[in-house]
Amino acid sequence: MCPWCIIGFRQLEQALGATGVGARVRWHPFELNPNMPPEGQNLREHITEKYGIDAEQSAANRLQMSDLGQSLGITFNWGDDSRIVNSFAAHQLLDWSLEHGKQHPLKMALFAAHFTDGRDVSDPQTLVAIAGEVGLDKDAARRVLESGSHVDQVRERQTFWTSRGISGVPSMVFGGTYLVTGAQGAQAYAQLLKRVVAEQTAPAAQ
Repeated sequence: MCPWCIIGFRQLEQALGATGVGARVRWHPFELNPNMPPEGQNLREHITEKYGIDAEQSAANRLQMSDLGQSLGITFNWGDDSRIVNSFAAHQLLDWSLEHGKQHPLKMALFAAHFTDGRDVSDPQTLVAIAGEVGLDKDAARRVLESGSHVDQVRERQTFWTSRGISGVPSMVFGGTYLVTGAQGAQAYAQLLKRVVAEQTAPAAQ
């Protein structure tokens, strides 16, 4: 639901390309609005209520974010009817997709579905369709959502990170050591990638 997550990832992607560093990207569950009702809420109303800014400032922020997204190859299609929805079902599917080596493609597809195509990524039928689009078994995806087989595991993963001080997104952990919050830009990520690689390849002290 957070546009800064895809912005931060695209900046990280640029940093990986610039440095030539290889990385395994793992997405973890975090809900910005865990009490969001199933029907969701109008995005403009939600931002006004949650952050206390007026409609004019909200529109200006979205325009600035759209411009930044465009520079990173992201298309944010926001309109008066755009909604923010509950993401818990999507997190369950992402948790399951990790077992099948498809978590990252599914995450990218969910970002595009929500921000670019305006699809309802809280709707089980939409989620199953998106799973199929990235090569996952649609019937298996449907069973995951209907059975709630990954509910407890997702809750445990959420608790793990919140208990360690994660209170917002994007939050990135590099090499299991360095926590960076917010979208910090490709240059900052590149510097950190080089540092992590240097530390991992340094000879052990004798």
